Amino acid sequence: FITFVTLILLKLKLKLKRVVDINQFFFTETDFGKMANIEDLVDLAQIHKTYSELCRQEESVDHEINDLLEHKTELAIKMSSLQRIGPELKNLSHDSGHLNEMINTTCQLAENVSSKVRLLDLAKSRVSVAIQRADDILDLKFCTDGIQTALTSEDYEIAAGHIHRYLSLDETVLKRSTPETKEGKIDASLDLLHNAEKKLKQIVHKKFDEAVYTDDVASVERFFKIFPLLGLQNEGLTKFSKYLSSQIADTAAQNLRTALSSSSDRRANVLFADTLTLLFEGIARVVEVHQPLVETYYGPGRMLTLMSNLQKECDRQTRKIVSEFLSNREVNEKVQKIQSYMMLPSKTVPANLERLNPKQLDIILSEAVLLNARAELYLRFLRRRVTNDLDVVAGQDVNFQDKIRELDKLVYDCELSRTMQELISNYILMEEYYMKESFQKAVSMDCVEAGNTTSSMADDIFFIVKKSIKRALSSSSPDAACAMMNHASGLLESDFRDVMFDKLRAGFPSGMFDQAYNVFQSSIQGKTAGTDTVALAQNAFLVTVNNAEVSVEYVQTLSNALQDEFENMKAQISNQGQVKLHTCIDDLGNLKLRFKDVVEYGISQLNASAIKPRIKPWVDSFLSTDHNITEEEFSDYEANDPFIETFITNLESLLQTFKESLTPSNYDLLVSQLTNEVTTQLEKAVLKTHFNRLGGLQFDKELRSLVGYLTTVTQWTIRDKFARLTQMATVLTLERVGEILDYWGANSGPLTWRLTPAEVRHVLSLRLDFRAEDIKRLKL
Repeated sequence: FITFVTLILLKLKLKLKRVVDINQFFFTETDFGKMANIEDLVDLAQIHKTYSELCRQEESVDHEINDLLEHKTELAIKMSSLQRIGPELKNLSHDSGHLNEMINTTCQLAENVSSKVRLLDLAKSRVSVAIQRADDILDLKFCTDGIQTALTSEDYEIAAGHIHRYLSLDETVLKRSTPETKEGKIDASLDLLHNAEKKLKQIVHKKFDEAVYTDDVASVERFFKIFPLLGLQNEGLTKFSKYLSSQIADTAAQNLRTALSSSSDRRANVLFADTLTLLFEGIARVVEVHQPLVETYYGPGRMLTLMSNLQKECDRQTRKIVSEFLSNREVNEKVQKIQSYMMLPSKTVPANLERLNPKQLDIILSEAVLLNARAELYLRFLRRRVTNDLDVVAGQDVNFQDKIRELDKLVYDCELSRTMQELISNYILMEEYYMKESFQKAVSMDCVEAGNTTSSMADDIFFIVKKSIKRALSSSSPDAACAMMNHASGLLESDFRDVMFDKLRAGFPSGMFDQAYNVFQSSIQGKTAGTDTVALAQNAFLVTVNNAEVSVEYVQTLSNALQDEFENMKAQISNQGQVKLHTCIDDLGNLKLRFKDVVEYGISQLNASAIKPRIKPWVDSFLSTDHNITEEEFSDYEANDPFIETFITNLESLLQTFKESLTPSNYDLLVSQLTNEVTTQLEKAVLKTHFNRLGGLQFDKELRSLVGYLTTVTQWTIRDKFARLTQMATVLTLERVGEILDYWGANSGPLTWRLTPAEVRHVLSLRLDFRAEDIKRLKL
């Protein structure tokens, strides 16, 4: 055993020595620190473990050596490249050192120059300060010497100039810059100027007030220019604004007195609107004249203060004018009556209740919208003037956004805006009443003039609606315009539509068609047909359908006209107002769909009462006509058709009854309904008839004649309504059963079959000469 262990230790030592000798470049001493004293290994397990670790490390080293040997060529190339650039790196190192020395030298030189420049700049600034202080002392002496002379000679502009220069000086700097021996003189000069400032301010205030009292315009403007030189910009603007406001008030009072005492009837209907217009024009004229004066002597950005003060007087005068308007036109009394009347349920309104005549409101409504339009124009002028003035100082004034908000508040919350809102509120109530009362009058006075297919009601109602909406639009108030468009939509959709529906719900009176035709002719010629109640009811029914049809056209025309008006005034309306107006115009335009429903309902009633009962017996005569005919009969049918000629004559007589009494559009719609009924009844008749090929050819001829006739009596396309019958005729004219395959499926070309395969087989079975077995064998 001892011998065996000794052999292992010897082998392990040789192994370790071999590994260390071969791989010493790749390992440090610490890699084998644990195995440095192999002689200390006495345990067999430790010997085995150490041996295994050495074997593992040997394999790892061999693997790394093999990897290096595999990349030997690449490593050789890289080493060769490094050897070539070695001399260049040495030159680069030398050049870099030289460049570093140059940069250090330049940096030191620049630092020396900069320090000298800083010293020069410091010296210059000190010299400038010294010169400025010397100039300030000289200015102080000049102001001290000149202020007394100017005040004595009442040359207040020059005195104000001296004070303005004095106010721009820093007293603390002056005192600190003066030697102690002369400090008393500086204090005396400053006290003198301070006292002169107080005295001059008192003089300017007093002289300005005296000029205002004596209405000396030149003196007012003279002392107005002096205020900013004394640092009294706000006081100057306030006093000047009060002076201008007093002039505006005097002029407005004179204009109002003149208007109330005027005996002229030419402008009597817009008397107060003209007075308010004169007020706004006067304020605009004042701003036009005095804005350059304010901007020159007070600087830009001051118009907001001026306009705010002027607006207070504008509010007072506006309230007076509107109050006179309300009193003189008795607006409040009329509004109260209207409110009392409109609060009553429609079914409980007493018949003898005294109502306001809509004509009495017409003048008031026109003047009310004119008042608001003038106010809106003035407020746009105010906003534009102040905004343009503020834009000049937008980048310099840190309170720019606050001033913009103050402007918005001035425009929207001023007494003028609130007064106009109250006026517009009353206007909307009166305009709604005007429109509804005029509507009721138009309905009660409805009549049909000679030669017309419509009554006066439709024209009158849409004239009233258009007048009210356009009047509301002319107020320049989106709220008023939207309110009236909504009221108009409700009136047309509910009241007017209900009036027509009530007349149509009873249906078209049936019977006595010949008498009805005579009545229609009489109504066209302007004759009265009061002897026949049924005929009158029929005529009223047709007129109502025509009214509904022209209402569709009137709604579209009104919507287009309002859209044009909206485009013209869009620039004067806010984005929110534009959205509201656009929505209301669209809603009004959609009413045409509601009136189309009335038209379709009326025509369907007419079809059910006057068309359908007559078409069925006429088509039933087709069943009594033989279509299993010989060559001789086929030729005889060409000369004396037993069905289609009579059928077309009956149709023509029936349509002629209504042609002169319906509008072209309604007549075309009636022909379309008649065509639907004819095709439906004729299809049923065909499916009950038997044919041979000649009979099928005869049916095809009859169908072509019928389509040709109906095409001539309407502007609408009706051939598509005969598609199923045309395909039946095609099937009935085939020579053999299998010929249908030439027209079916892939062979159909542009033809779209409206008949199902089962229906095609049914039509083929109508041919007496086709065998049922052949029809069943068809693969459709």
